[in-house]
Amino acid sequence: MKIFKKKLKTRVSGAGAAEKRIDIGEISLVPESLDDLWHLKHVIEAGDLVYSVTYRRIDVARDKVRPDKADKKPVRLGIRIEGIEFHKFSRRLRIKGMIEEGPDTELGAYHTFNIEPGVNLSVVKEWKEHQLKRLREAEKAVATPDLLVVTIEDGEAIAGVIRQYGVDELFSIRYGSGKGLERIGDGKTDFFYDLLKHLKNSFHATNAEAIIIAGPGFIKDDFFSFLKMQDVELAKRTRKEQTSSIGVSGFLEVLKRGAVERIKKEDRLTKEVRLLDRLMEEISKEDENGGKAVYGTEEVKKALEYGCVETLLVSDEKLMKRMTMKNVSKAGDGGSAEEEGEIDRMLEEAERKRGSVVIFSTEFEPGKRLSALGGIAAILRFRYSYS
Repeated sequence: MKIFKKKLKTRVSGAGAAEKRIDIGEISLVPESLDDLWHLKHVIEAGDLVYSVTYRRIDVARDKVRPDKADKKPVRLGIRIEGIEFHKFSRRLRIKGMIEEGPDTELGAYHTFNIEPGVNLSVVKEWKEHQLKRLREAEKAVATPDLLVVTIEDGEAIAGVIRQYGVDELFSIRYGSGKGLERIGDGKTDFFYDLLKHLKNSFHATNAEAIIIAGPGFIKDDFFSFLKMQDVELAKRTRKEQTSSIGVSGFLEVLKRGAVERIKKEDRLTKEVRLLDRLMEEISKEDENGGKAVYGTEEVKKALEYGCVETLLVSDEKLMKRMTMKNVSKAGDGGSAEEEGEIDRMLEEAERKRGSVVIFSTEFEPGKRLSALGGIAAILRFRYSYS
């Protein structure tokens, strides 16, 4: 993420322990990757004013009864946001809203910005601290290259690229069982050649930094030996990792073992997997003191009141606005303006009492598991009394 302009004013409300600092104003930026678009999905909300250059047919008054069809021309518009969608496969963010600033003939009409990497935009809003923090993290991670993980067992391989929001599956290959390959004779070699072809294409298409080959048994060792014979340079960028399964479970095992962390420093997914595992371990404790963890809005609120929250875990869906300006809540989503303000206050309270806040991506398994616990949980410094 490239941020090239900030025009923020700080407004202070309340006093003493209740003092709250709010940043209001404009931030101009350019997303530079698919990860940046994902970050913007969780920063831009309904009610924000977003500016960007787009193409529209502008109506011009003419004397003709049937005016000529106008060509689309570039125009800078400001739209009041009502909806936002992240399309990872088409690599774009669709932002829809009503035009508030632009040519007079366009005011009040609806328009959709298709934001792709490299597109400039400006966002004017009341900025929450977790949103500014997300932008800072995205700005630091701008040069972080992709990492490929290939999980492999006899006759089957599933590969994915690790991004900041989760793992995107790139391809899968299935040749049948290992025993079948042995009977065919050259089946394993064909499987390896096919896998290598897909791996090379994905490696270059994603501009990856390194490759991890993971899986149970010795098939990964055999493929790595094959790789060294076929492509020495690619083999130098490749590491091996033992896992008990392939696919999503295999990706999670790779993250838990820290293989990604050793290659990509401060990888956020590794952090999420380990935090979620620690949370579940504490929740499952059944000794008389109980584990040092709570989940659900009400229990986390109690923990914050006692000042014992070490790490607050929140899913990105919990932070998303579930409403438009005219529709305060939607049936079944559990969201409301009141709840949204409450979650923001809980984040501020955690940081004020020197706890850390980690936002989980629901694009990936740990975030989905956190959502199943209500979307919010906390790892505690100490266990408080329920009485």
